[in-house]
Amino acid sequence: MRAAVLHETGQSQLEVHDDVEAVGFGPGKVRVRMRATGLCHSDLSAMDGTLRQPVPFVPGHEGAGEVLDVGDGVDAVRPGDRVLIGWLPACRSCGPCTRGQTHLCLSGFRAARTPHFRRPDGPVFGFAGSGTFAEELVVDAAGAVPIPDDLPFDLAALIGCGVTTGLGAVLNTARVEAGSSVAVVGCGGVGLAALQGVRLSGAAHVVAVDPVAYRRAAALRFGATEAVAPEDFDDARQRVTGGEGFDYVFEVVGTSTTARTAYEATRRGGTLCVVGAGAPDDFLRLSMFELFFDEKRILPSMYGGGDPLYSYRRAVDLWRTGRIDLEGLITHRIPLAEVNEALARMRAGSALRTCIEF
Repeated sequence: MRAAVLHETGQSQLEVHDDVEAVGFGPGKVRVRMRATGLCHSDLSAMDGTLRQPVPFVPGHEGAGEVLDVGDGVDAVRPGDRVLIGWLPACRSCGPCTRGQTHLCLSGFRAARTPHFRRPDGPVFGFAGSGTFAEELVVDAAGAVPIPDDLPFDLAALIGCGVTTGLGAVLNTARVEAGSSVAVVGCGGVGLAALQGVRLSGAAHVVAVDPVAYRRAAALRFGATEAVAPEDFDDARQRVTGGEGFDYVFEVVGTSTTARTAYEATRRGGTLCVVGAGAPDDFLRLSMFELFFDEKRILPSMYGGGDPLYSYRRAVDLWRTGRIDLEGLITHRIPLAEVNEALARMRAGSALRTCIEF
């Protein structure tokens, strides 16, 4: 089959090969024919080494497709079923799972250390235990989540990561109150999903912050009451909050610089929600005095901060009733052969979500 492969960390280009085989099928596993996959900024972060990932690897972790085959012991899905790829499948038996924090289960990360593909010259890993930039994929049964017939594959792919992460940060982690003031720093796919969650929550003032004018314009369509460049963020804070700071600030970039800016824009007693996935050696500097004196809540949000299965269902219901816009998030649809052009658009900020269709 065909798959896009990154051979060395730091390379900007993927190579599309037609000699790739999905491996690992057996008891408890599901083989999926991919139909659609979204490009997420985390894929870029894995390619440039911000997120650590063994190489060579197939990027991609938000996708959807059809079940081709199931291994022994799998009864939740069967061949022909339509599924999204849950890149963080829960074991349902570890400490976090039994405490209801299935989004913190580490079983999916352990699986990421095992190659998911093979080429004639050796094994190939799948990013985040998935690797959806491929025509076929073998996943743990818990990572093949049934979707309803009326949900298109491309929209299901977005729910598999970006939408669940952004909505969940607002609705599960921060729990934004109606009438509050909110800032969202970073307006890529996840940031725009967060803005839709903020709109659902009934926030009164919503400021989107992004360096790219195209994404700022999009933010206004998805729930922001105004959108500013980073250099104008402090002026917006002064104007909207009287200099006090926002009730909630969402950092959706994943750097210590933007997190520090977001912290400073949060009012005393307010909430900073960290959504962006950053590098393990990028440290946020805070003094012990300001932590004590400002009493700002710092809430990291991993994959939407709740049970992904519930978050998937909620996103589908919100989409069906017209409360969230998933179609508008997708600005480009491409074949796998054009993946490098799509990555270039994502780096430049000239696309919201690009969907690879198989």
